[in-house]
Amino acid sequence: MIAPGLVQVNDCSTNLPEPFGFLLKCRQLSTTLSDATLIMLILGIETSCDETGVALFDDEHGLLAHALFSQVDMHADYGGVVPELASRDHVRKLLPLCDQILVSAGKTRADIDGIAYTAGPGLVGALMVGGAVAHALGFALNIPVLGVHHMEGHLLAPMLEDNPPAFPFVALLVSGGHTQLVKVDGIGEYQMLGESVDDAAGEAFDKTAKMLGLDYPGGPRVAALAEQGQEGRYRFPRPMTDRPGLDFSFSGLKTFTLNTVNAARERGELTEQTKADIALAFEAAVVDTLTIKCRRALEQTGSRRLVIAGGVSANKRLRAALEKMTAKTGGSVFYARPEFCTDNGAMIAYAGTQRLKAGQRDGERIVSVPRWPMNTLPPVHEPRANGLVD
Repeated sequence: MIAPGLVQVNDCSTNLPEPFGFLLKCRQLSTTLSDATLIMLILGIETSCDETGVALFDDEHGLLAHALFSQVDMHADYGGVVPELASRDHVRKLLPLCDQILVSAGKTRADIDGIAYTAGPGLVGALMVGGAVAHALGFALNIPVLGVHHMEGHLLAPMLEDNPPAFPFVALLVSGGHTQLVKVDGIGEYQMLGESVDDAAGEAFDKTAKMLGLDYPGGPRVAALAEQGQEGRYRFPRPMTDRPGLDFSFSGLKTFTLNTVNAARERGELTEQTKADIALAFEAAVVDTLTIKCRRALEQTGSRRLVIAGGVSANKRLRAALEKMTAKTGGSVFYARPEFCTDNGAMIAYAGTQRLKAGQRDGERIVSVPRWPMNTLPPVHEPRANGLVD
């Protein structure tokens, strides 16, 4: 589904010709539900947290262009995301990035047929920036707008690849504060099989990074440090794998890691090699736990297809473990390329395209839902003129 396109990370120009604004020269497009078949080129906007992502998705030719501005360097000084700073940076970067991808794709604002933006879950201020820009542009261009679910975007990101999974499948969503197993029968047809009851896997990675003195963002840095670790020196527990069920809990693993770090420090043994060994033991425990639960979910549902999505799905050890597990059971595992595992505009553009084509769109209100269970979403075939939130 990816056409030859362009991606530029943190290359955001504010000096592009004819800025993206409201002095518009475009044709008028009716936004009634009966015009769903006209949906072709969708602008996707992602501003749920600390990355400003935009993309242009063509329903016939695939992804035309996408760009991302990451705020990692700004938040690193604070050891985590500062919501107010994140919102302000989205305001500065969003419209220039929209201009940038239009130029990259050889399109103009008059070519856009619809706009999809992340409506939640996420930081409310950051969500409002994307929603306000999307609705303002939609009103000015007279085109439909739809707020989509951030985790549904992650779930559907593998659909952007050349070998997308077919429905139905089981999905493991591991992104930020979410660790979930979902039975997926179609877009908007989700059955929650299990989820984290306390810390999610991504949160545990970030907190472990702080224990080891690593910079933000923690997950990739723990994984990189683990590559230098020696196997067998430490073995951490695999939480909630000794009991039935598909829920997750990583709070106890986090505490076990903290106790291990403190004990090594008290003995004067917290060397760089020890940190690497701890990182490896922690990562192996998370990967084994996720793999065991995924195998159970596949057995419970009778499915042979597994999708992994979200930031943690880029972890090399996790991918290798799930590939090995599904190969043994005669199944297959699907995932997006690393640049589409973290937050990005392409996944929002794709998810929004599928729903806009079906006649779903926002009403007049900007939708911003910081907490939004994905299994409350309507199926894609249900026309809705007032957005996806009842």
